[in-house]
Amino acid sequence: MNDLNPRVGPLLVGDVGGTNARFALARMVDGRPVVEHHESFPAETYPTFLEGVKAFLDGCEVKPTGGVIAVAGPVADGEIDLTNSPWRVSEGELQTLGLDPVRLINDFEALAWGAPVVPEAELASLGGPAEGDPHATLAVVGPGTGFGVSALVRDAHGREMAMPSEGGHACFPPGDAVEDEILRIMRRRYDRVSIERLICGPGLLNMHRALAEIDGRETHIDDPAEITEAALKDPDSPCGHTLARFCAILGAVAGDIALTTGARGGVYIAGGIAPRILPFLQASPFRQRFERKGRFHDYMAAIPTKVILHKQAALLGAARVAFADAT
Repeated sequence: MNDLNPRVGPLLVGDVGGTNARFALARMVDGRPVVEHHESFPAETYPTFLEGVKAFLDGCEVKPTGGVIAVAGPVADGEIDLTNSPWRVSEGELQTLGLDPVRLINDFEALAWGAPVVPEAELASLGGPAEGDPHATLAVVGPGTGFGVSALVRDAHGREMAMPSEGGHACFPPGDAVEDEILRIMRRRYDRVSIERLICGPGLLNMHRALAEIDGRETHIDDPAEITEAALKDPDSPCGHTLARFCAILGAVAGDIALTTGARGGVYIAGGIAPRILPFLQASPFRQRFERKGRFHDYMAAIPTKVILHKQAALLGAARVAFADAT
């Protein structure tokens, strides 16, 4: 991927999730993408996505003429209906704002492009070696409003290709008797229980209620933030047990994705939840469950796992794609 054209810019980059839309201007500095003039808009602020983009562009002193916007969901024929948002987005509509070329890509596809250029200081280790194979695939997974999955395929010749994915909607894989019971309880509500039904913000609440039922106790919590807050204050509380189970399943799922994609370059945890619970996550069974892959334990032990702390990682990835498109 040729993303090293310093003569192009600034370009519009965006990261649109189920809750917020983030926009910025991107430039190339010394061969690396830099994003500036950040703004964030709650999805509920603007009735349509186009109005949100226009509001950002109206505030730019130098108007971008093209760009790339990462969106939370599958892109088909230049359009998307966001999985966890009422917004609908199309490249054709964006072109009416003077953006050409402009492209929509999956948000975790953007994170896959962005992960290798996140500064080391903006990464936190969850175990494993400091570095993975630089010529091997790396995977990005992340719980937030939903659960995202992507991978960046790399080879010894420096070629790279990001794989957009809807892996968060694969089936939830229980790893012990307690998780068998969680699945049984969840099936009363959902005909098919995906990973995203448990490993995301709303999924944390689903898990807490299921564990309460298994333990034969009542719970009146109806906000995932209450669970994380209580868990961080008291890891031995019921909320602490819920969050520990959440981290364990996240590790197991991340390991399955590493096996599926051959991610010997590393697995990066993105999304809004992991940075907020980082010390808890580092002390949790995450890495144990990541490596617990039977005959492939040694294979897994050689894969680094890291949390992306950089808040604009998806924007960095979108910038890489935008500058490649502009060359």
